[in-house]
Amino acid sequence: MIVVAGEALIDLVPQGTGALAPLKPGLGGGPYNTAVALGRLGSATAFCSRTSYDAFGEALLDGLRRADVDVSAVQRGAEPTTLAVATIDENGSAAYSFYVDGTADRLFTAPAHLPQGTRAVSFGTCSLVLEPGASAYEELMRSAAAQGVFTALDPNIRAGLIPDPDAYRARFKSWLPSVSLLKLSVEDAEWLGGTPREWLASGPAAVVITRGGDGLTVFTRDGAEHSVTGVRVDVVDTIGAGDTVNAALLHGLGARNALSPAALAALDAGGWTDLLGFAARAAAITCSRAGAEPPYASELDGP
Repeated sequence: MIVVAGEALIDLVPQGTGALAPLKPGLGGGPYNTAVALGRLGSATAFCSRTSYDAFGEALLDGLRRADVDVSAVQRGAEPTTLAVATIDENGSAAYSFYVDGTADRLFTAPAHLPQGTRAVSFGTCSLVLEPGASAYEELMRSAAAQGVFTALDPNIRAGLIPDPDAYRARFKSWLPSVSLLKLSVEDAEWLGGTPREWLASGPAAVVITRGGDGLTVFTRDGAEHSVTGVRVDVVDTIGAGDTVNAALLHGLGARNALSPAALAALDAGGWTDLLGFAARAAAITCSRAGAEPPYASELDGP
């Protein structure tokens, strides 16, 4: 079982140009998209979050169930669902503004136990920024790592939500001893101001950097560096692409029985190239269609 911990929200995506273009609601949130992608790829997956009782919250849970994601660890609340308004540029890249005050996912509390059979827990995005929930997710990350559970982190920086960048950067560094696999975009890496080698020295067994259509690179503790090129597609938008990479990496590692720091260290160049290539192909399919619509296993070669 792979557990994904973090926010579920509604993406409002413009259907045209201009400030007053109609907005189409879609199911989203980085962790949510990761959980759906894992379920579609065929990994046993559970979602750990807090969602609203409103209509959006019900739709989010229905989306998880359709992807065969276990929702028994999802907490519920009467507060409204978080909204993210997307802006799509001419290259299909998405930027967001958020409506988060008083929303349900901010009131997440750390569970006493992880679901039975948990092999890995994935964290990231807004859930590690917005208090008081951020501290609860951080507590869960540290406790999972202390129990020897494989942990994955994608900070997926949303700078508009971070009031004190220096404080966040310090907090990010404090998480690294509890992280097995760190994945982030090249833009996130630049914003954080560190390097893969610095982060590896603090805890992770591997760091994966995504470069959009230019591909992915992994850096490992033994000094190795392996890269694959991106898969060229006609990009509709990039919503959910990085989350699909998260899911593909975790799914592929699970298929290789490599959800441990020791197993990551044992992966050779061929293993990493195959894994990164699988993630690149999965992300390309997501980019080829509107919104966060990750692929199913039947659309891909095996991991």
